[in-house]
Amino acid sequence: MKPKNELSYQANELRKRFGEDLSSPIDVFAILQSQERLTLVFYPLSERISGMCVRTHSGDQLVAIKSKLTNGRQRFTAAHELYHLFIQKEIKSVVCGKEIGAGKDEEEKNADGFASYFLATNDALRSYIENNLKKGKNRPVSLEDVVRIEQYFRMSRQATLYRLVGDGFITLEFANTLKGKIIASARKFGFNEELYIPTPAARQYYTTGSYIELAEQLKDRELISNGKYEELLLDAYRADIVYNFEAESQETYD
Repeated sequence: MKPKNELSYQANELRKRFGEDLSSPIDVFAILQSQERLTLVFYPLSERISGMCVRTHSGDQLVAIKSKLTNGRQRFTAAHELYHLFIQKEIKSVVCGKEIGAGKDEEEKNADGFASYFLATNDALRSYIENNLKKGKNRPVSLEDVVRIEQYFRMSRQATLYRLVGDGFITLEFANTLKGKIIASARKFGFNEELYIPTPAARQYYTTGSYIELAEQLKDRELISNGKYEELLLDAYRADIVYNFEAESQETYD
């Protein structure tokens, strides 16, 4: 596995490449959706898989995220896939396992470490713990602190504990006591459960990005029929575009 400082540096440099600062929480899905020739698919993948990515010789890219994962874990998986697409060299396709940092090959471990630093840079995490939470050597990180860290950086409990243990902020023994009653602990400190639940069933099949744009271009150039256009969108789980589901009733100009 690469040294932590190298993964941290690579995460910082990719943030800069995307025009992001090194201190704020980051919207990783907005970054993926802004990339040209990249298609993002949400799909209820098999139990052992958290996501996958494909990069073609022509430069097209696809990222698939397991939509049955919690929202926080989906963000970690998306950042993990960024490593494969933008840092790792000479890949065609990668299927990524569910467990973070355990029983994986070297590049999967590198991608996990990178994802953690990409979502919460080393300086940002340390600053938040020391300056916002007022914690240091004589005041150990508590359950409430863990909840506030994961809420601020929008990371799942597993991803947060992985990072805090790895950086020496908490012990593995303490981390093992925080693996259950996750939603209850968030509610206890005034947060809702949004970060800790999967995508609603109605949105677990969903595609955005280049695929949708290309289908639109083919139709506009009259290279495909309207029927074929609709077929392409339905194959991408976008019946909402084909049938304009709920759009008119939900639109608000404010």
